[in-house]
Amino acid sequence: MEGEEILKEAPAVAESPRGKLECHDWLSDIPGGKNLFDIVEVQFKNTRRGFYRNTMNLSLKIGDIVAVEASPGHDIGKVTLTGKLVELQMKKANLRPDTEIKRIFRKAKAADMEKFEAAKAREYETMIRSRQIAKDLNLDMKIGDVEYQGDGNKAIFYYIADERVDFRQLIKVLAEAFHVRIEMKQIGARQEAGRIGGIGPCGRPLCCATWITNFVSVATSAARYQDISLNPQKLAGQCAKLKCCLNYEVDAYVESVKRMPSKEIVLETKDNSYYHFKTDIFKRELTYTTQKNVPANLVTIPAERAFAVIALNKRGIKPDSLCENGEANDKVKEFGDIVGQDSVTRFDKSKKKKRKGGGNRQKVQEKSPAQNDDGHKQRNNKANPDNRNGQQRKNGNRNRQKPADKAASE
Repeated sequence: MEGEEILKEAPAVAESPRGKLECHDWLSDIPGGKNLFDIVEVQFKNTRRGFYRNTMNLSLKIGDIVAVEASPGHDIGKVTLTGKLVELQMKKANLRPDTEIKRIFRKAKAADMEKFEAAKAREYETMIRSRQIAKDLNLDMKIGDVEYQGDGNKAIFYYIADERVDFRQLIKVLAEAFHVRIEMKQIGARQEAGRIGGIGPCGRPLCCATWITNFVSVATSAARYQDISLNPQKLAGQCAKLKCCLNYEVDAYVESVKRMPSKEIVLETKDNSYYHFKTDIFKRELTYTTQKNVPANLVTIPAERAFAVIALNKRGIKPDSLCENGEANDKVKEFGDIVGQDSVTRFDKSKKKKRKGGGNRQKVQEKSPAQNDDGHKQRNNKANPDNRNGQQRKNGNRNRQKPADKAASE
């Protein structure tokens, strides 16, 4: 079939994205070898990555497992980027021109993968035992993870410590216990949270465990620009550091604040002086108060009106009112039931009382004015039996006269 032949000839799609973020190579289909570059990016465990030179001119693509040069022996990693984009990543990483770049040996074979899997199987047991050794040596540190090299000749111990730790004795004990070359690497609380993972207060998996590869410092000024309460319990993430998401929208807030009046400017009117109280960046509205430290006589005006009042004050003119039309627009709106069902007990069933005789209550129907008059007459008759008897006699006489009238008419 022609369709099957087309599917067979189609190039294979990358099995996995670059690290945690998908990186599309826009230069891959440019003819003339413009995208050729002899260095590729290879990633290992815990987002550890490096740049290696393809001296063997291997046909590599994203997702290939390769054996790369290590000291000593070789390591196993996954190709995450190729082509000219690797050059841009090297510039971003600030690699010096004289940096020694190791080479790629070959694509991983079955024997290489067997050694790699056997080394990975030892990592958890090594981590638990190394924690006990560090505890016996009274070292104030926590070993968070262990990574074995692809050939099993070297182990990297990732640890967390608040202060400087002298682990020279620890390295000797670990080398004697596991018979491998030891390398200690300190990581921060954010890297530890990204390695463990979890659910954030937004209900989604942690950003550091899903897509963040490079951590950027977060300052409290990001919360101030966004008018967020400086509450450490709400601003801190699971790593006990400031949340990374504070940096996501801070640039938009900074640009928006530049187009708003300064908070330090006092607006002068004929009746009062108004101080800045709060700003709504999304609505471009500002709220002013007549007292500097206490909210009093709050007035909310748009940013354009604030700029107009500032321009008038600069010319020595004080407007009659802070609002343009002379009426404050800070009226509190009455409660509006949007859904139309504001009763909390609207689903509760009302209990009907039954009569002692077991009969049901008759429904009360609305009566017309004539029916109401008859009802009054009946009640009056009940109250005065003589009137009731007299009324019955009149009705009887009227009924007797009807047949006579009919006969006369015939």
